[in-house]
Amino acid sequence: MSSDSHVSAERALGTAGIARRPVGSTESQAANIAWWDADADDYHAEHGEFIGPAEFRWCPEGLTEAEVGFLGEIAGRSVLEVGCGSAPCARWLTAQGAYAVGLDLSAGMLAHARRMNAATGIAVPLVQANGERLPFADGSFDLACSAFGAVPFVPDVGAVFAEVARVVRPGGTWTFAVTHPMRWIFPDDPGPDGLTARTSYFDRTPYVEVDAEGRATYVEHHRTLGDYISALDDAGFHLFDLVEPEWPEGHTREWGQWSPLRGRLFPGTAIFRCVR
Repeated sequence: MSSDSHVSAERALGTAGIARRPVGSTESQAANIAWWDADADDYHAEHGEFIGPAEFRWCPEGLTEAEVGFLGEIAGRSVLEVGCGSAPCARWLTAQGAYAVGLDLSAGMLAHARRMNAATGIAVPLVQANGERLPFADGSFDLACSAFGAVPFVPDVGAVFAEVARVVRPGGTWTFAVTHPMRWIFPDDPGPDGLTARTSYFDRTPYVEVDAEGRATYVEHHRTLGDYISALDDAGFHLFDLVEPEWPEGHTREWGQWSPLRGRLFPGTAIFRCVR
């Protein structure tokens, strides 16, 4: 995770090293609120042009909802975006006639969302909350989606899926994108050093960045493909499609560990399409 692009957040939080150890919900939540609040400005300075003010981009490979239509007909439908960041996806959905709500844990990211709401004139309702405890009534939405939001940052992904299943009406869909689980075995490096397996795919021990006192400053959790599928089934979702986007011809942008070099050899993103 650590790179020059995150130096402001690392300095602000006193990040001193990397650990691999168990992390519970309270520690994960506190660390990731602090991280995304501290990194929000740098994140948008680096990636804001690519993600756009009102574009639904599923992944660093550049796949857009306008191109693929994973969510189907959305006009007139209510949509919850889980882990919305600055909410470009929710604004795009709103512009297409949906009633979209953006939810995120980070006040710093939601501050960017409010500014972009004002700049675009697309007024998306924004809610600050944890994906493990969604503050909505049962059956509040027709469908839910997430593009790299919330799911990798909680220790109990089953709780997130159960909450999404609770707030989505029967027959509704849940579509989410995460880092492809096989990336866990490689160093977080877009260059040649990122092509050699170093970690067991089956090691679920969280990746944790810590300060000098050992307190978590950033946390990310790993699941295998099988873990995701089992958790979805337990929550009452039927997985009907698993998309592994190929690296597009002519796409030269690097984003963290994503790069043309790695993208030509193995997938960087997994997109799960499920129905309740």
